[in-house]
Amino acid sequence: MIPRLKELYNKEIQIDLKNKLGLKNSYMAPKLVKVVLNMGLGVDGNDSKILKVCEEDLSKITGQKPVTTKFKKSISNFKTRKNTKAGLKVTLRKDKMYEFIDRLVNIALPRIKDFRGLSSKGFDNFGNYTFGIKEHIIFPEVNFDKVDKIRGLDITIVISAIDKKHSYELLKRLNFPFKEERTN
Repeated sequence: MIPRLKELYNKEIQIDLKNKLGLKNSYMAPKLVKVVLNMGLGVDGNDSKILKVCEEDLSKITGQKPVTTKFKKSISNFKTRKNTKAGLKVTLRKDKMYEFIDRLVNIALPRIKDFRGLSSKGFDNFGNYTFGIKEHIIFPEVNFDKVDKIRGLDITIVISAIDKKHSYELLKRLNFPFKEERTN
């Protein structure tokens, strides 16, 4: 079964973006490549129980088993040692990516307290969009009662686009709630 958002993209959004951005071909329209979720644990990464709980939560959120990341070098001020566990990372592609973005935009982001929208300054020069979430419990898959500590997530959406404006238009069409820029 094709995810709802992927079907919407293929039938409507891709053609609309081609016309709106003045592209010659509909395949030149920006499209989602992958979504990377990162949960940094810092000092808690050394504790195997905490690591296992976070791994279970992240696998419930994404539907995929996360990979454990390690520190590349030792930094005494951060109390890190080389090759010790730093956090967890998941890369979503194809159907799982579309399903995750659909749940993120329609279910998870509206559950954030005092949410006023995502910043439009999270784009890099290649058109990829990165933002952070302070509470991983906004996802309905995570059982709030079993969570010992609320953790944050970094979400990076990799987009094949010519520039930032094209990526921004794609995410607007996918119903991402961006803050309105005020001009005074």
